[in-house]
Amino acid sequence: MTTSSDPKQFDIAIVGGAMAGATLALGLANLAQQRQQVLRIALIEANRPGDGHPGFDARSIAIAQGSIFELTRLGIWPKLAHLGTAIENIHVSDRGHFGMTTLNAKDFHLPYLGQVVELERVGAKLFSLLLQEEVSLFCPAKVASIVAGVDEQQLMLDDGTAISAKLVVAADGLHSKVRQDFKLPLEQVDFEQVALVANVLTDKPHQEWAYERFTDSGPLAILPMANVDGQPRVSLVWALAPEHAELMLGAEKSAFLDALQDAFGHRAGRFIDVGERHAYPLKLSYMARPIYQRTVFIGNAAQTLHPIAGQGFNLGLRDLVCLLEVIDEALERGEDIGGARLTHEYLCRRQQDRDTTITNVEFLVRGFSNQHWPLVAGRNLGLRLLSWCPPLKTPIARKAMGWKSPQSASQLG
Repeated sequence: MTTSSDPKQFDIAIVGGAMAGATLALGLANLAQQRQQVLRIALIEANRPGDGHPGFDARSIAIAQGSIFELTRLGIWPKLAHLGTAIENIHVSDRGHFGMTTLNAKDFHLPYLGQVVELERVGAKLFSLLLQEEVSLFCPAKVASIVAGVDEQQLMLDDGTAISAKLVVAADGLHSKVRQDFKLPLEQVDFEQVALVANVLTDKPHQEWAYERFTDSGPLAILPMANVDGQPRVSLVWALAPEHAELMLGAEKSAFLDALQDAFGHRAGRFIDVGERHAYPLKLSYMARPIYQRTVFIGNAAQTLHPIAGQGFNLGLRDLVCLLEVIDEALERGEDIGGARLTHEYLCRRQQDRDTTITNVEFLVRGFSNQHWPLVAGRNLGLRLLSWCPPLKTPIARKAMGWKSPQSASQLG
């Protein structure tokens, strides 16, 4: 272990280099280039991609069309596009009931509604991009301690490196070390469900369809993925009661595939093989005030959502895009980029979107996991109304696509 009495000086230190942290670091480097201004950026990450990185594991995520717009504006998506599989159509249904509807990209004059990417492959690409930018990457390294100061934050890494930064951005996930060191509160709602995640081979092409099927145990999502050796493949996220999830994790492949087929049906074809299965407890976790002295919390460090609507990363991306905007404005004014004005401006701008998204996701989880007959009838009638009256789909599509860009706004009408 090495130690240094003089800390390394940075303007911004990002703790956590998974999707949110790595994307923010690249966005800041792009901002500095555009402004032709020196911005000292540190990114601290405990794991390299491929070394058991929990943020770049076997899961796949859906990146909404609005998020693709923002990633493109940041110059990042063109370098990731070859890793994506388009979602052109979304089928939503309630198992055992009459409710169903579809969303189709062509109806909104868009090439796709979103893109599915595999986190492990994206992680490797993001880190390769970081090595080409003016970003000081501390990896593998962990924050051993953090002390808030009036003019800067002091961080000590587990290898003895000392860092000072005007602004700390905590992107270190649900169990944020930064939040724990500052003893900040975290609200949690336990949905008493577990997400079982796996890649599944099918006997027919997915044709860019994604599916959200509501079952007695919870939602079951199927996302299109790139073929492997010509074999069609999809990503599965299956919400189950904890005891059921444990059974499915340990089940023989044939038994697992039979249970999945029974729960989902045959709309996506026959499920013929399944890869490694993983399970994650499903809880809503959020910080009411995702800021602290010279500190901003983004992504899963600020909130983690149920995957029912695929909004987790997309909400986190809106966090970091907003943070980039307020940092840009502070630089334009020549202000302290870690000052109270910046952190409170960020909090003010993010509050409505965060609160609305969190409330909507919790409503969906409660509404579609409840088998009380008035709720069942109401949600199925709602799904049917969407099919019978296409204009009603527009606000739903805006939410699903992480609505952001003026260009997309005009296309959705």
